[in-house]
Order: sequence, then C-alpha cells, then structure tokens
Amino acid sequence: MSIFIWLFRAFLFFALFAFALNNSDEVVVRWFFGREWHSPLVIVVLIAFGMGCALGVLAMVPAWWHHRRIAANRAPATGNTPAETDGNAAPLTPPPVIHDGL
Repeated sequence: MSIFIWLFRAFLFFALFAFALNNSDEVVVRWFFGREWHSPLVIVVLIAFGMGCALGVLAMVPAWWHHRRIAANRAPATGNTPAETDGNAAPLTPPPVIHDGL
C-alpha cells in the first residue's frame, strides 16, 4: 500500500511540475492606482493558492480557540480517571467495533 501512496505522490508532483512548465508565460496583475506587477502565471497561481490556504487557516482560528477552551473546562481538575479513584469501577474501554461489510 505504501508503494501506491508514493507513486501517487510522484504522479502529483510531476503533473504539477508539468503544469508549471506549461504556464510560464508572463502575466500582468493590475492593482489600484495604476500599479502593475509582471510575473509568470505559475507564480501568481501559487501565491493565490497560498493566500487562500492562509485565509482558511486564519478563519478557523477562533473556532479552534473556542473548542480548546471548552475542552480545557471539561478536563478533570485532577489527573485521575474514574477507574483510578474508585477501586470498584471497571476500567474505561471503547465499545466494540461492528463491521458492516462495506
């Protein structure tokens, strides 16, 4: 299975590399007040992709902080689990996994 993952990664790398080589034409990005930026198309696409990823991560930060705050409030005050504090309690085990054949 590992060999298939590496083959897929290699295919993806070479496909993106070929895309970059085929789109090396220079484009003009026009900003406000008559400002222009001349750059290869692949650089413009890469910067737009990177800015989109960064914006997506920044948009998720408040939700991450909220969930971390909730998780910190629900954490037990002591490091003991219920099984460690009560000698009669059974240890916590996950429920059995039921495979439906899919």
